[in-house]
Amino acid sequence: MWDHGVLHVRRSRLRPKYAHGCGDSCGRTPGTCPQRVSTRPATGRVKSKAGRRTIGLPPQLVALLRAHWAEQERECEQARQRWQEEGWVFASPTGQPLNPNTDYHEWKRLLKEAGLRETRLHDARHTAATVLLLLDVPERTVMSLMGWSSTDMAARYQHVTDTIRQDVARQVDVLIWQARDSSTGEGTVPVSRVSLTAILRLAELGLVHADEAVMADAQEAIEQIRAVLADGVGHSAPDTDEPGPRGTSTDGGETK
Repeated sequence: MWDHGVLHVRRSRLRPKYAHGCGDSCGRTPGTCPQRVSTRPATGRVKSKAGRRTIGLPPQLVALLRAHWAEQERECEQARQRWQEEGWVFASPTGQPLNPNTDYHEWKRLLKEAGLRETRLHDARHTAATVLLLLDVPERTVMSLMGWSSTDMAARYQHVTDTIRQDVARQVDVLIWQARDSSTGEGTVPVSRVSLTAILRLAELGLVHADEAVMADAQEAIEQIRAVLADGVGHSAPDTDEPGPRGTSTDGGETK
């Protein structure tokens, strides 16, 4: 249950559909007919098997939900016999499911109050996916939380931000200019796990939909890394006739 910090997604809220209850004599659309009759259930199956998922809720969100639930209990007391208990976390003043348009109008109101630009409610899903990217959440976990059945959805929903690009730039800086320790005489270039993760993240997500400027910067960084590695091999090659690792020579000759 949500009050225990876990949310189980099993069904999806459907948009309501109505038919005339007046025999089509009111001269209005079915949705505005005074005697309209619902012809579609309130919920339906989720889009895919992956959509049936379990999501952990932050403690602060659980606290907000509990406060909302207490307020809704007061609405139930005020409605008395008009209240229709159907188990909805978010219900109308009489206990019925909210119309999906309610979320739309509430979203627009919040954007206006916050002074933010006009965006779709669905864009919040893109934001959530990108936040998970910023938090370095593993892709498999992201897919489980977002209800994705394909890794292609990550490229569609997760967007490489300036923060990520700057983080990659810092990792490359450490990798090339700060990490190399020539004092040992071995010419090694230590690479941290964080650096590799950042570069792989850029390769997998950033370059897929990156613009030409990002592509050029990334290519330049890659060439610099290659140059440092090649320079390190040239200076660290010992004078030996023993074969190098994976079939490469250690005498500066061609690969054997």
